[in-house]
Amino acid sequence: MNLFAYSTYQACADMLLPMRHGAALANHSLDAWPAFAQTPHGRSLRAACELLILGGLTSKRPPFGIDSVVTEGAPVAVVEEVVTRTPFCSLLHFRKDAVLSSPQPRVLMIAPMSGHFATLLRATVRTMLAEHDVYITDWHNPRDVPLGEGRFGFDEFVRHVIDFTARIGSGTHLLAVCQPTVAALAAVALMAADDHPAQPASMTLMAGPIDTRINPTRVNELAKSRSIEWFERNLISAVPFGFAGAQRRVYPGFVQLAAFMSMNPGRHADSFETMYYERGKGDPQKADTIRTFYEEYFATMDLTADFYLETVDTVFQQHALPLRTLEVEGRLVEPSKIRRTALLTVEGEKDDICAVGQTLAAQDMCERLRPYLKTHHVQTGVGHYGVFSGRRWEQHIYPRVRAVIYDNEPRAVLVSSRARPIQPVPAATAAEVTAAAPVAAAVVGVEMEAGGSASGNSDSAATEPTPFARRRPPATT
Repeated sequence: MNLFAYSTYQACADMLLPMRHGAALANHSLDAWPAFAQTPHGRSLRAACELLILGGLTSKRPPFGIDSVVTEGAPVAVVEEVVTRTPFCSLLHFRKDAVLSSPQPRVLMIAPMSGHFATLLRATVRTMLAEHDVYITDWHNPRDVPLGEGRFGFDEFVRHVIDFTARIGSGTHLLAVCQPTVAALAAVALMAADDHPAQPASMTLMAGPIDTRINPTRVNELAKSRSIEWFERNLISAVPFGFAGAQRRVYPGFVQLAAFMSMNPGRHADSFETMYYERGKGDPQKADTIRTFYEEYFATMDLTADFYLETVDTVFQQHALPLRTLEVEGRLVEPSKIRRTALLTVEGEKDDICAVGQTLAAQDMCERLRPYLKTHHVQTGVGHYGVFSGRRWEQHIYPRVRAVIYDNEPRAVLVSSRARPIQPVPAATAAEVTAAAPVAAAVVGVEMEAGGSASGNSDSAATEPTPFARRRPPATT
């Protein structure tokens, strides 16, 4: 364990804080002096100050900022409510403050615990909210969780998914993005093995590392290039004093962000240069888009050492799930137990984190799930983040997600309290009705050809063709 990495980083961040505050003050001064702010020098100064402000990381979750959504053709207020809370996570509900004409499908979004907060799925939530009742796992930053609250590893992650699904209730639909797809599949498999009454109606797995042996990416190769002891020795550090989670062993958020950015340093440098140039020439629209993205991107959270090391070991090095050796809380995870939960897997053609085929592997693991309950979609022209945000997510991927959810939404059959029980009709009465209604007789005749003669002449029914035989549903055994 690197004892001094976190403390050194925090000391440097605290030293740079006055400079960032000074840049923010200069920006406010430009707002109060528009005559200079609109000159080339003023715009360049604003662009430089904005880069300094953006240069620091934040360890607090940004707000979702979803105050309303258009539902059933009208704007409806949205209220964030915490349904239940554990030391490591809150189950957040985006409740619509209105009475809708019909209940909407309940969807539990399982946000990644991979260095970013749940607000990384803000665009996903906003799109889903119009036609779904949305919940999300709002993971807490481990550096703010006291050491006395215990450990949080892969088993605890799966347990949270099971408990939150049960808390929402029967008929919930799961949607997992990236890293938690493995935990979501494990949770549903365990619930199926237990014949849990709250088994999800459907499960959508998007761009996740179900089987990283398929088309391995740079991330996959890095995870296998070192031993698990090397990761623990070089990447794990302790939360410094001054935070509620002091001395908790974590994989720091700033280390994760540095690893992500090192994969495409040129692209990030070009983005910052473009933001400076666009702001300097007085065209803020593109600059605002880039700034908004990096404000979210630079909001980082730590991971507990237990969860990070166990994930690297079981998912990326041992491939425990596809090899059918994954155990959670001492129990073997068997995806073949899943029989009732519909499965949708989604991948991006240009995904350089979870390549094409890695998420599709879940389809083969659920071999006892009927084919009509399985759907797979590969979206052309998108990378990892384009799978759950952006234009193609809204126009191409979301309609498929919505279709799977609505097709598998359990719907109660409403029966009137005044309804009378159906009484059997005597054969003589049926013959009288048939004689009086030629059209009805024709229909009865068609059904008789399919199932036999009403007069008891079974031989004639057996010898005549039956092109209109009723289709029976497949056997459920």
